[in-house]
Amino acid sequence: MINLLRSLLVVVCCLAGLAVADEKNILVTTGGNRATPIAVVPFGWQGGSVLPDDVADIISNDLRNTGFYEPIPRTNMISLPTQASEVIYRDWTALSAQYVMVGSIVPSGGRLQVSYALLNVATQQPIVAGTTSGGVDQLRDMAHLISDLAFEKLTGTKGAFSTKLLYVTAERFSVNNTRYTLQRSDYDGARATTLLQSREPILSPSFAPDGKRIAYVSFEAKRPRIWVQNIDTGHRDQITNFEGLNGAPAWSPTGNRLAFVLSKDGNPEIYVIDMATRQLTRVTNHYAIDTEPFWGKDGNTLYFTSDRAGKPQIYKTTIGSGGADRVTFQGNYNANPKLSADEKTLVMIHREDGFTNFKVAAQDIPTGKVRILTDSTLDESPTVAPNGTMVIYATRQQGRGILMLTSMNGRVRIPLPTAQGEVREPSWSPYLN
Repeated sequence: MINLLRSLLVVVCCLAGLAVADEKNILVTTGGNRATPIAVVPFGWQGGSVLPDDVADIISNDLRNTGFYEPIPRTNMISLPTQASEVIYRDWTALSAQYVMVGSIVPSGGRLQVSYALLNVATQQPIVAGTTSGGVDQLRDMAHLISDLAFEKLTGTKGAFSTKLLYVTAERFSVNNTRYTLQRSDYDGARATTLLQSREPILSPSFAPDGKRIAYVSFEAKRPRIWVQNIDTGHRDQITNFEGLNGAPAWSPTGNRLAFVLSKDGNPEIYVIDMATRQLTRVTNHYAIDTEPFWGKDGNTLYFTSDRAGKPQIYKTTIGSGGADRVTFQGNYNANPKLSADEKTLVMIHREDGFTNFKVAAQDIPTGKVRILTDSTLDESPTVAPNGTMVIYATRQQGRGILMLTSMNGRVRIPLPTAQGEVREPSWSPYLN
């Protein structure tokens, strides 16, 4: 992490297979204003067998993870209505709930029909209501969809709960035997599936804007090379095969170009390749180390990390301009830039002057003000939800590499449940619906 090029040449061979993060180990921190109390009542179920997923619990967790809402514990609920007509509003007023969601699940022709309603307790009026259906194995999808719809109605911001997450696990079986696995899961770590396994390191996975392709660095040829893989078919294309570093791939907003770092001319510099023509363009040309590119939404601006001021800081450049402007000034280390969707917030790995801890921080771009989002000490690889409400990052807990989710307002931090092994390199998908 301390090495600026950790994202390119992380010494993952020393990673050990360790235990899964505890899904219930939740830390809630209070911001300047209290999160809005909301009740998500257990959904009624009219079938005989026990369902594999608790829809209301998933919705409750989704809304909590944004830091905007504080779900009321089920043990505190006075009544358990399953439809709007059954809601006794004074019960929820007594619990200070501003909103209450109710719902039911009914078997229908081999599928499940999920009905839901979100109600405003003060006005006693519905905010959103509807029905969705799917198979038993789609309960989580339906729950995330309901969360998306509710969040958008409540805030005016599109929900990001139906998105996906990429990450890499490393399981060490012996000194010379480590298995690296590229995984894709729900944004909250559930339902992980394997996209690639290798005995050599896998680094820097990144979703294309279409959500159907991913780019990553693989050491399968004993040296770093960038690959692009189709998620559905598994088809892979090798994009780079240059001497030296080939790393940190980042997709342009339209997905027609890929930025990355090469050291083929002796120094790590940022390049862009046209995916159709494979034409390569050099973006930076400086004696310093330039790495970790991230695109602005105009498709012509690149933010990146450089030590051209003596220590790692974040800069931005316009492709073809030949120049670069420094963006970060607070702290003696700022790296791995990620932008919020509205480009008003820059998320990064940050170290304050006089300290040795690396934390996830958010800088307000217009004012330059920096907020620390985490309380851990060795954070890396932040990735931001497409709606800018949450951040997932890699860190260490009790000597283990895990993934953590924090709300952008800093109120909520939770470890994500993941597979066995050290977990690194998270990357959030774009919207998928």
